[in-house]
Amino acid sequence: MISDENRLRVAVQKSGRLADPSIDLLKNCGLRFAKSRDRLFCHAENYPLDLLLLRDDDIPEIVNEGACDLGIVGTNVYTEHIYDLKARKHTICCEKLLDLGFGPCRLSLAAPKESSIKSPADLKNKRIATSYPRTLAAFLKKSGIKSTIVTMSGALEVAPRLKIADAIFDLVATGDTLAANGLLETEIIAQSQAILIRSAANLGKAKEELIRRLISRIKGVQRADESKYIMLHCPIEAVERVKKAIPGAESPTILPLQGTKDKVAMHAVCNENVFWETIEQLKAIGASAILVMPIEKMME
Repeated sequence: MISDENRLRVAVQKSGRLADPSIDLLKNCGLRFAKSRDRLFCHAENYPLDLLLLRDDDIPEIVNEGACDLGIVGTNVYTEHIYDLKARKHTICCEKLLDLGFGPCRLSLAAPKESSIKSPADLKNKRIATSYPRTLAAFLKKSGIKSTIVTMSGALEVAPRLKIADAIFDLVATGDTLAANGLLETEIIAQSQAILIRSAANLGKAKEELIRRLISRIKGVQRADESKYIMLHCPIEAVERVKKAIPGAESPTILPLQGTKDKVAMHAVCNENVFWETIEQLKAIGASAILVMPIEKMME
């Protein structure tokens, strides 16, 4: 029986692009959450873990201060927080544990299409609006560019139109919002995705074991998402060619087929996606009865 003080506390985004995928990931790890009237708190029924639902900008600070043991947040938010801690000469007490693979986007510079700004070098003595002033400052310093940073909390796309700034530095997913506002993405500065972060403090044996088990489950879910199970019938003389054609497969299981001596059944776990082109290639080699299935859980 694990006491309440040894339950893991995990901070996740309350709303926004990472909110639902974060909860889905934990549910795919086998966690069941009790519904609560308190929309800021969720209690796991079958694992010693509690969720705190917060603004994404608050998650790194909450983890850094030890109020939560773990957090799921975008690389963009985490990086900005680390730069801010360094600028304030504040102790850094959180660290990245794992890339989670969802919520991909990028931090980019963008300027009006008709502008003379086509590269970072063109930003000299220009004004740049951003919600990530520390990250932008670090990039400008590294690049030797002197610009004025205009910090804004939202609606960055309208800043050039309102003459608040000459360019923007913002999070970009598809680029549609930039295009709709007459902006051109001129430079990708950093890639971002959801990551798992943790408190750097010693959390004690019980919590460290819970974290180890949770990470093992997360990696199992990730491997399952990236893998497929393929079954097919194959002429004996084509076995080696079929093995080479199956993407990312380890040594397959080969079984005899009842009633035939010139064919075998082949089962394999593919660590890469299986596209229609792969299936067509396998068929051309001589494979038949090809079945590709998703994998729900996968542990090493």
